[in-house]
Amino acid sequence: MTLSPANTAAAISNEQLERIDAWWRAANYLAVGMIYLQDNPLLSEPLRPEHIKNRLLGHWGSSPGQAFIWAHANRLIREHNLDMIYLSGPGHGAPGVLGPTYLDGSYSEIYPDKSQDATGLQRFFKQFSFPGHIGSHCTPETPGSIHEGGELGYVLSHACGAVFDNPDLIALACVGDGEAETGPLATSWHINKFLNPISDGAVLPVLHLNGYKIANPTLLARIPREELASLLRGYGWEPLFVEGSEPMAMHAAMASAMDHAIGRIQAIQTEARRSGEAQRPHWPMLVLRSPKGWTGPAALGDKKLEGFWRAHQVPLPNPRHDSAQLQQLEGWLKSYRPWELFDEEGRLKPELQALSPQGNRRMGSNPHANGGLLRRKLQLPAIANYAVAVPKPGSVQHENTAVLGELLRDAIGLNPDSLRVFGPDETASNRLQAIYEQSKKVWMEDFLPEDLNGSELSRSGRVVEMLSEHTLVGMMEGYLLTGRYGFFHTYEAFAHVIASMFNQHAKWLESCLHHAPWRAPIAPWTCLISSTVWRQDHNGFTHQDPGFIDLAGNKSGDVVRVYLPADANALLAVAEEALVEPNVCNIIVSDKQKHLQYLTLEQARAHVAKGIGLWSWASNDHNGHEPDEPDVVMACAGDIPTKETLAAVQILRREIPSLKVRVLNVVKLFALTQPSEHPHGLSDRDFDTLFTTDRPVIFNFHGYPWLIHRLTYRRTNHGNFHVRGYKEKGNINTPLELAMNNQIDRFNLVIDVIDRVPGLGSRAAHVKEQMKEAILANRRYAHEHGMDAPAITDWQWTATDRNCQEAN
Repeated sequence: MTLSPANTAAAISNEQLERIDAWWRAANYLAVGMIYLQDNPLLSEPLRPEHIKNRLLGHWGSSPGQAFIWAHANRLIREHNLDMIYLSGPGHGAPGVLGPTYLDGSYSEIYPDKSQDATGLQRFFKQFSFPGHIGSHCTPETPGSIHEGGELGYVLSHACGAVFDNPDLIALACVGDGEAETGPLATSWHINKFLNPISDGAVLPVLHLNGYKIANPTLLARIPREELASLLRGYGWEPLFVEGSEPMAMHAAMASAMDHAIGRIQAIQTEARRSGEAQRPHWPMLVLRSPKGWTGPAALGDKKLEGFWRAHQVPLPNPRHDSAQLQQLEGWLKSYRPWELFDEEGRLKPELQALSPQGNRRMGSNPHANGGLLRRKLQLPAIANYAVAVPKPGSVQHENTAVLGELLRDAIGLNPDSLRVFGPDETASNRLQAIYEQSKKVWMEDFLPEDLNGSELSRSGRVVEMLSEHTLVGMMEGYLLTGRYGFFHTYEAFAHVIASMFNQHAKWLESCLHHAPWRAPIAPWTCLISSTVWRQDHNGFTHQDPGFIDLAGNKSGDVVRVYLPADANALLAVAEEALVEPNVCNIIVSDKQKHLQYLTLEQARAHVAKGIGLWSWASNDHNGHEPDEPDVVMACAGDIPTKETLAAVQILRREIPSLKVRVLNVVKLFALTQPSEHPHGLSDRDFDTLFTTDRPVIFNFHGYPWLIHRLTYRRTNHGNFHVRGYKEKGNINTPLELAMNNQIDRFNLVIDVIDRVPGLGSRAAHVKEQMKEAILANRRYAHEHGMDAPAITDWQWTATDRNCQEAN
């Protein structure tokens, strides 16, 4: 359906259209002022060079189109009492959002110094893209924003997450045509396959075709209209085209298109809620084709500006030092006729103020865009219900993540409209399938008869699966930012796909803490990393990469947490803490395969509370009530590294009984760093007590070894830290063979101790030779039988066990 100016009758009166146009001109005037002006905000005198900012930074190109969308949304919100939020997808799109939030009063309410008068307007202008103030993205400091747009591609997935379980909410999502070229945006057109018209709200996408990126045409703006329409229909949308450049005709077309879209959304929802039958409709969307830098200067000399890529950022680059550009800028600002829009005191005229919705219906003040205000406490069942019985350490095996699946199953039952689980087709693979006993996978596509036998699909499921980690994490972020709880899980090696999303969300949270304290805390961003590096028997080298946790070390300790539970009860204790801590990003590393269990639930809770635990039951550096010093500290973090460390300790205690060994297990990775760097950090005094100040520390780590050195380099005993971890050595290997390739196995650890403990070398020569022979024997066994020897696979912790852990 095309609603171009040539064939559209006005949906509203000319008087209404003229007022909308005036409001839009005011928003455009503010956008230009933000980029250029530091003084003379209402052109009370001719422009002079000193009125212009020293720094001209900003992005003008998409601003008029975004303000145009906002102006028309205001009318619909007022007429239909809509609950609507706006998400800005174009990069650096803040001018098109800041202006409207200032005009509707939302901005001044949060920042009273940016008042609704000439003085406040001057401050509003000067702060934009200015050192110490706000940037050109829709950052957390921007009222009404839950989507920054610093990284492109997530506006639709964020919008989808926002309307999950929000049946009355409409997320108006502006998709930039440059953004539409990204992979994440391309996959997120599929959000309509997950939206239930009964229980969810609606996303109204507006694909804004202004034709250009920074210095290139955009793909979707250059393909034939019918090709674009077919593409969007193929994705399952009903596109409405609004195209042109003459403002009043475009207002008429936009009004008609918006009326049609909202009417269609309401009709879909009304019928689904009346009948109780949820089907996947073709939801409406808009395609707005308008010039890049619409209403800006047509040209600079012989170079085209409006309608070309040169309008993308600052069209007039040097008005402070070029009198011709200064004059052109003044003409541009006056083209909006600000004297018709603002009174002499700098306030928007009352008849234009009246065009904005009131109170929380303003998109700049909607509480869904400050979702922490709506967040309810997450109800968690007692984790004792899921505890694994551990009669003695290292004697029973269990799938660690299976108990987490049971916990999430019952948590969904207690939080039926505020907790969702997101993952790329791996819920069962990651052993979380117990969730299906409470809730299935949401699926709005067709059902086949065979789907009833094990596909676990439902129109109202609370599990969201799709083979696009970008879209899933975007959905989860939208869900969190509007006040709910989410849980994402993925395979370890491919978590890097969403690494930049993790970065952006962590930055968002940090900005909230330090620059937008008016934002209420939101639920944690939580990612379970499973199918980990050390258990890739058949997947091989491609599935071996534990480096996602390295990213967390680059972020502020205020907002990141990394947990490495070694067994099921520790994972439960981690979940009990992590799932409820607000304003943080959690990375939980826990493999899905069966592992030995070490701690009772009570011990696990204490262990997680401390972050680093001294496992006395595995140590022999204590002699009754007499204090003693260890000869070596054996530290570990992660499930397989913990098992191999304990196996090494068992060999050492058997073969060198005089050696005093202390065993430490790290569950909170950032406990290794100083408390000044992270709230989990141990004090230097506590750290030295555990790790000693002068004894060798053999640290067996789940990830890349240099991360441990990064975290501990300022500690007293760092020079004695010898870290083993993954070193990019592996392929199709048995678990032990992979460990041996990277020297985190029990035999290499014993050799490490012999080499590192002063005076032990020659005295333990025979033990060292035994370890070398064990490595060779176990490698031969793996290559002959395709699996590890029973002595390895069936190994259990028994401190007095004297059986040699070699292959037969």
